[in-house]
Amino acid sequence: MELPTPQDVRERRTELGLTQSELADRAGVSQPLIARIEGGDVDPRLSTLRRIVEALSDTEADIVRAEDLMHEEVVSVSPDDSVSEAVSKMQEEGFSQLPVINDGVPVGSISFEDLMSVSEDARDQPVTEFMGESFPTKSRTATLDELSTDLGHNKAVVVTERGETVGIVTEADIAARLS
Repeated sequence: MELPTPQDVRERRTELGLTQSELADRAGVSQPLIARIEGGDVDPRLSTLRRIVEALSDTEADIVRAEDLMHEEVVSVSPDDSVSEAVSKMQEEGFSQLPVINDGVPVGSISFEDLMSVSEDARDQPVTEFMGESFPTKSRTATLDELSTDLGHNKAVVVTERGETVGIVTEADIAARLS
């Protein structure tokens, strides 16, 4: 077992969004001790260090991430699909909007709202003519807080890995998780 350095403890604590006081409470030690450990001023007992590492691990396990919520099967349309194909897919799947994905990369979104003013003559036109902005993208490791911020302004968040779409999260996914 490799022991964490003072810098490792500080970095992990800040990555998890914990204050020194919060970590101290979770580990059953004092905040000044956490500050001294992170500053390299004190060499803690192994049992104390173990409690700190366990508190950090427990906190990390409690964090809900995009990969915990996302649907890996992303129902989407391509920019070249026709408006009628997009409408059919939305009706079949029961969605009011879909991401527009080109070769795995999100390039826009299309919704019933976008298509409300489309004439009968435009049914065969490509989605790209009527699509809106792409849904925001986040990594698999994005936290529930990060997703919630984006979902406050958007219908969905596309989860990407190296630029490629790997999943999607909607408000309904978060509501289901919290219920």
